[in-house]
Amino acid sequence: MGLTAATGDAARPATAAPPAIELRGISKAFGPVQANRDIALAVRRGTIHGIVGENGAGKSTLMSILYGFYRPDAGQILIDGREVAIRDSQAAIRAGIGMVFQHFKLVPNFTVLENVILGAEDGALLAPSLGRARRELRQLAADYQLEVDPDAVVEDLSVGHQQRVEILKALYRRADILILDEPTGVLTPPEADHLFRILRGLRDQGATVILITHKLREIMQITDAVSVMRRGEMVATVPTADTTPEALAELMVGRKVLLRVDKAPAAPGAPVMELAGLRMVDADGVERLRGIDLTVRAGEILGIAGVSGNGQSQLLQILGGYPEPGAQVTGRATLKGAALPLAGADARQRRRVGIGNIPEDRQAEGLVMDFAAWENMVFGHHRDPEYQAGAMMDNDAIRQRTARLMQRFDVRPPLSDLAARNFSGGNQQKIVCAREIEEGPALLLVGQPTRGVDIGAIEFIHRRLVEMRDAGAAILLVSVELDEILALSDRIAVMFDGRIMGERLPGATTAGELGLMMAGVGEGRAR
Repeated sequence: MGLTAATGDAARPATAAPPAIELRGISKAFGPVQANRDIALAVRRGTIHGIVGENGAGKSTLMSILYGFYRPDAGQILIDGREVAIRDSQAAIRAGIGMVFQHFKLVPNFTVLENVILGAEDGALLAPSLGRARRELRQLAADYQLEVDPDAVVEDLSVGHQQRVEILKALYRRADILILDEPTGVLTPPEADHLFRILRGLRDQGATVILITHKLREIMQITDAVSVMRRGEMVATVPTADTTPEALAELMVGRKVLLRVDKAPAAPGAPVMELAGLRMVDADGVERLRGIDLTVRAGEILGIAGVSGNGQSQLLQILGGYPEPGAQVTGRATLKGAALPLAGADARQRRRVGIGNIPEDRQAEGLVMDFAAWENMVFGHHRDPEYQAGAMMDNDAIRQRTARLMQRFDVRPPLSDLAARNFSGGNQQKIVCAREIEEGPALLLVGQPTRGVDIGAIEFIHRRLVEMRDAGAAILLVSVELDEILALSDRIAVMFDGRIMGERLPGATTAGELGLMMAGVGEGRAR
């Protein structure tokens, strides 16, 4: 496959231009944890270079060193062949490095123009800075397809346009090396396609782009070369054209990984949950859900596709028994034919009737981060008779159950006394999945099951969800990952602005069609 060891002094003709970025022997430890170990990397000028690896592989630490958030314990950073000392983000910006973070660093109630010049003003008077910035933004927009209204307030922009503002901020500061961290996680497919056109335009005009992503399909689509990290080390660098997603996955994990979801056709049974006319108005009077009608059957996975923020979170919270404070909820719902209260219910009542819940935010809604794994593993079930010893909880029984589930769900390390915060994101998610799946609920609510989870854990979690479906459970899956929705779902419903735009069968639709529906285009036009 043409894999080459990732060495800082990669073989190249003596007359070739030096790399835009070269890292030599970069190491960084946090206490006993060695986050980066003797990293060597060379990124050619005018290319898009991908960096992939599992959670905890050291990707974010390495990019934080390059952008000046951390200082390495050892090693050198060279820009265009010259060694530089990057002690903070201002030094990185002066060296021509810009970074677009996964969670944007914008002031929501400022305009685009104000966000772009923030921290880069010419002097005490803003008017000259604003005038110059307006002229430069107009030129940058024309050069790189980054059209955005400079006078628009950022909080009124779509997520895709907010991302353009972040890129404009970097370009305005003369960055010619651009680092993007998981840039498509909150974008619709059309927005992601437009971002890729922007990145190709930047590359073609001489800029260098470093792309951190766990989506191997995107690596294959957009990058010129890709480097693989594993356990803090750089294990390989390869031209993208000379590799495959399967080969990259194996390098990332150290074993063969099944990238597709291996599942037989569903055999749906009777309706388990039915919703009719579900509406929700939040405490500010904003209608978040606008008449949701849905049916989920036994033995099927109903996927909800949509860009984050279109009502999916509110739907899961209501069904899970913890709607937003002050929300007004109306409509009808049944579970196995019995009325399911939408207002006044709580999560305990939901569990009693057979609803399990893997929430969207495992740290805020699924775990108590300072509590041990065994304590987290029993939440919501701590009043079950099997975990009681008179008036007290039977901690020994809970610990024994936790040990069994840690083995069954491959939680690493299998230490039941370890605090939740000391597990990786993927293993935190496995703890939540183990707790909810093992109880065998009739309906399982699943929100963003693989968000921030590495490729090995993704494979494991997908397999467990399919096993649960095959055992007869009804699963309502919400994910912003369209590939995940298409791979796991037996039916797909698309949400936009609190409405169901329509339903599709995975084999009878395309990512493009679903993307249009996710952007609010009606069924007829999407087809």
